[in-house]
Amino acid sequence: MAGAFANDSEQIDRRTSRSIRDAVGERLQQRLRPETQLPTHLEQLMNELRQRDRDQH
Repeated sequence: MAGAFANDSEQIDRRTSRSIRDAVGERLQQRLRPETQLPTHLEQLMNELRQRDRDQH
C-alpha cells in the first residue's frame, strides 16, 4: 500500500506538495497545544518531511 502512495506523490509538483505540507502543518499547530507531544508515527513522518524539504533546497 505504501507503494501506491509513493506513485501518487511523484505526480504532485513541488509547489503543490509544499502547499499541502504547509496547510497540514498549520492545522496541526492550531489543534495541538505546544506542550502536546506528537504520536511517534506522526513525529517520524514530520521528520521525514523536514528531511525531504532540506534535500530539495
